[in-house]
Amino acid sequence: MQKWGTMTTAVILLSVLFPAKGWFGPDQAWNVSVRPPAGTTVRLVLTDFSGSSLDAEPTQAREFDKDASADIKQVFPAMATAGTYLLYAVPKAKEGFVDFVGTPLVITVREDRRRGAPPGPMVVKFEPLRYAIVSTDAGDMTMAFYFDVAPNTISNFLSLAGDGFYDGLTFHRAEAGFLVQGGDPRGDGTGGPGYNIDAEFSDRKHEEGVVSMARNVDPNEAPNNPPRPEYANSAGSQFFIAVNHDNTAQLDGVYTVFGKVIGDEGLRTLAALAATPVADKKTARPVKPPVIKRVEIRPVTSRENPYRVLQAPVKAAAPVNSKKVETVGVN
Repeated sequence: MQKWGTMTTAVILLSVLFPAKGWFGPDQAWNVSVRPPAGTTVRLVLTDFSGSSLDAEPTQAREFDKDASADIKQVFPAMATAGTYLLYAVPKAKEGFVDFVGTPLVITVREDRRRGAPPGPMVVKFEPLRYAIVSTDAGDMTMAFYFDVAPNTISNFLSLAGDGFYDGLTFHRAEAGFLVQGGDPRGDGTGGPGYNIDAEFSDRKHEEGVVSMARNVDPNEAPNNPPRPEYANSAGSQFFIAVNHDNTAQLDGVYTVFGKVIGDEGLRTLAALAATPVADKKTARPVKPPVIKRVEIRPVTSRENPYRVLQAPVKAAAPVNSKKVETVGVN
């Protein structure tokens, strides 16, 4: 997990909110330093990941005109419930949270349900809200991330991208109407970063533009027979982007969805990547695999905030498509 102290200088310079650390126990104060811009009074605003406000009558002050510290667990009683929250600093004169200053914080709150564990919620992740720009031969794609359903997968992707892992790799699989897949340092669908990460399956759909993790395919896998743990927990660095949900619905619930391509430019780039001529229809390997020139991680600001598009209520999960399962493997 990336810690606050290792964030880029750009994030730090843009920030107004600084957590005291990246993890807090149930009995600790969840302290955040607030550093308002000169001459500005800011108000702390809390939402859930979909953007619904969780403001309530605070037990502590939440408006600041100078540097201060706030225990957000006390300021926002709603955080006593496990969930994924976004914390904003908003100028007092502004309504809502659209015109925030600095970079919002993503706060993941969980309860330790092991026998004998201390009761109460704890913060397991405290990080700035970020997004990615994926530059390719076919154009750029803006990716926002589903921190509410796949926080560990996102941490892995952000860490790899921040280290330059993806820069210069290719999309080794391209299937029009289905998906494009990349992130393999070997370029043939068999490689990875040298380790595996656990699955974080959810009810998020593999709709157009959705980004998900590739993994090893269970030979016994079928629509009503999910992958065994050794296959489910075999993702590493390879990811794929869905092109058409009519064909990718069969992947829902058995691959880790962790982000989405936002905006028309990105979807045009995705369509161009999927239309790349292939040398082998069975493997969908392109004649000339498109190159991932760079994956740049950027902090969210009020002017550059793809999460406005991503923040929407999650629709009820639809049944998994019962037709023949096409695999998205690392093999």
